[in-house]
Amino acid sequence: MNLTDEEKIELLRIARRSITSVVNGGELPEVMPSTENLKTPCGAFVTITINDNLRGCIGYVEAVKPLAETVNEVAAKAALEDPRFPPVEPYEVENLEIEISVLSPLRPVKSVDEIKIGEHGIMIKKGWRRGLLLPQVAIEHNLTRDEFLEHTCLKAGLPPDCWKSEGTEIYIFSAIIFKESDFKQKMSEKL
Repeated sequence: MNLTDEEKIELLRIARRSITSVVNGGELPEVMPSTENLKTPCGAFVTITINDNLRGCIGYVEAVKPLAETVNEVAAKAALEDPRFPPVEPYEVENLEIEISVLSPLRPVKSVDEIKIGEHGIMIKKGWRRGLLLPQVAIEHNLTRDEFLEHTCLKAGLPPDCWKSEGTEIYIFSAIIFKESDFKQKMSEKL
């Protein structure tokens, strides 16, 4: 899927409206996607930061709902339900930076050599445990491929070297990643 700048801006506005509403005690806003891309089921994550510090990140790997609805829902969850952080407070909303990652379908790998740092995110599954790291995590933390795999194992609650074990499934995906600051001027126009 390719997204136009206008579609990216629409998704960012959907995410911001969702967060603003639920953080202030309101309901999840209704979304009316304007294009076929935004009506297409797709996995997505919303990452919230304040001053480059993570404040929440939640998403769906699988394409369970239309993209616009997925973003609407996971934005609210990232603000209120990320177990690593207390819920976002109303006074924080104006300082939030919202980043959206629209995911490609997962693809199993035959060899870890297929993993390209900066291009792929990883999901590791073993038994009922699974962990996922978005492509940008490896870049932001300057991780090697092996370190990226180890961190993904740890995210799943598994030993860091579980990616070498039999029975561990490794999947890769790519993502279209964009954030509000990419569209600062257009984002400041009336929502």
